Amino acid sequence: MPTTNARVQVTVDTEFAAALAEIDPAPRSRSRLIRDMALRGVEAEREQRDAERRREAKEFLLKIVRGETDYDPASALAAHAEREASV
Repeated sequence: MPTTNARVQVTVDTEFAAALAEIDPAPRSRSRLIRDMALRGVEAEREQRDAERRREAKEFLLKIVRGETDYDPASALAAHAEREASV
């Protein structure tokens, strides 16, 4: 089907073919299946990165609580106010 969007070429090796067959062995549109799988993969990657950021933030807060890192509430408040002013 004609499109103005860029297209990508994907080699369907044995590992990828097995993954496609596992999801849908006889899709109505293989390109749609590949697109959907790519979008789900992006979402999974995003969730993994978000979880890592939350873990790092929690670890930082725990270091503050344990006294392992310096924390100046006034400086944090000023930095927050500066960030909000620039948004």
